[in-house]
Amino acid sequence: MDLSILISMKFEMALTLIIFIFLFLKIDGRAGNQLVIGITNLLLLLTFGLYFLPAQNGQFFSGMFRSSPLLQFEKLVLLLATFIISLSSFQWLKKNNHVAEFYMLIFSSLLGMFFMMSSDNLLMFYLGLELSSIPVAALCNFDLDKKISSEAAMKMILSSAFSSAILLFGVSLIYGTTGSLDYYVISKAIVGTPLQIMAFILIFSGFAFKLSVVPFHLWTADVYEGSPIAVTAFLSVVSKGAMAFVFITTLYWVFGNLGATWYYMLAILAVITMITGNLFALRQNNMKRFFAFSSIAQVGYLLIGISGFVKASLSIGSVVYFILIYVFSNLAAFGVISVISALTGKETIDDYKGLYKSNPTLALLMALALFSLAGIPPTAGFFGKLFLLTAGSSTGAWPLIIIASLNLMISLYYYLRIVRAMFIDESSEPMAKLSLSANEVIAFVLCAGGILSIGFMKGLFEMIFSISGGL
Repeated sequence: MDLSILISMKFEMALTLIIFIFLFLKIDGRAGNQLVIGITNLLLLLTFGLYFLPAQNGQFFSGMFRSSPLLQFEKLVLLLATFIISLSSFQWLKKNNHVAEFYMLIFSSLLGMFFMMSSDNLLMFYLGLELSSIPVAALCNFDLDKKISSEAAMKMILSSAFSSAILLFGVSLIYGTTGSLDYYVISKAIVGTPLQIMAFILIFSGFAFKLSVVPFHLWTADVYEGSPIAVTAFLSVVSKGAMAFVFITTLYWVFGNLGATWYYMLAILAVITMITGNLFALRQNNMKRFFAFSSIAQVGYLLIGISGFVKASLSIGSVVYFILIYVFSNLAAFGVISVISALTGKETIDDYKGLYKSNPTLALLMALALFSLAGIPPTAGFFGKLFLLTAGSSTGAWPLIIIASLNLMISLYYYLRIVRAMFIDESSEPMAKLSLSANEVIAFVLCAGGILSIGFMKGLFEMIFSISGGL
């Protein structure tokens, strides 16, 4: 095999090696939890360095695998998110009896996402999808002593199986109408026949389940609440980020000829998703359920950016840029939730009353994350949403942009509800002073730095925009 092909698969090869390392660590059984966590973080840092290793771009293995600068950067974003989750979940992981298995499942799912993102063939895409989904179902049940965790795993399995079946049915219809599973051949053969549109709707529905687009979102809040917080963060950021990357590639590259059809689907679902996510977030008291509906609303804004197919490079670039910002913003919030839950067991908004008085660092970081998620300047979240709405406005659909702006005002209310609880409300049972480990401090510094700096890094967006021309 040509060495250049292996270099183009550098992240996939690294993850496979890491999975085997954890397998050997588990078999040996002598490594303590803190050592396993340290090894993981070191291996992730070494994997980051592979990004700067020059890789050959193009198709390999008869079009089953594809490499491009954009794909390499997208994978780097997901690796960064995984690294932050590993750091911020230190308190929970060090007390867990199955840390090696946790990381094996995390990296197996991540490996499936990478193959799914690099696929240029529907068969390879589906194999990557299943490899990324099955380990997550096991991760949802990782709190083995909690019934709610088992319930979350069951709902995750059933929803994943159902959505995969719908998507696979659409793939079979595409194969029947085009005679191929290759993206390039399919893109040329799509002419908008009723059967092809039906196939697209089925495939679109499969993506909608994974992204929690309304009305395919019903599993999200229950699974988020029942899963361990580290897994919830992984689902909310890494899993959805990977699906968003694949979704925009599939729409633009494979079903570009149906743009006039899927644009209206995206616009309608974006409005419904934003409104539903925001209205249900207003009613939540559990922090994980709150961020479940928050993430649903964020997907609505993401759909607006994806719908701007008139300027494809701007749309793709804005989506990748937004997800990078979303990594720092959402994981900052989940990092605070993880620390508080691991040390106190508290997970409701009422528990956060008076947090600033006892834990000002955690309160300030949570407030910064919430401001970014709400799109308040000068946080990076403001610039992320600005570019998404700019990309969406390229089609001239100003009513859609106005609706999105009104929803941003609604989201500001429920995000500030948590800020008010932390900084203004009094608590009859104030939270004790919590000590942070070095791992968590590093994670929080990374998140805070990203939220405060990315919006002003002009060169970063220009770089993403420049590589977005080639899917």
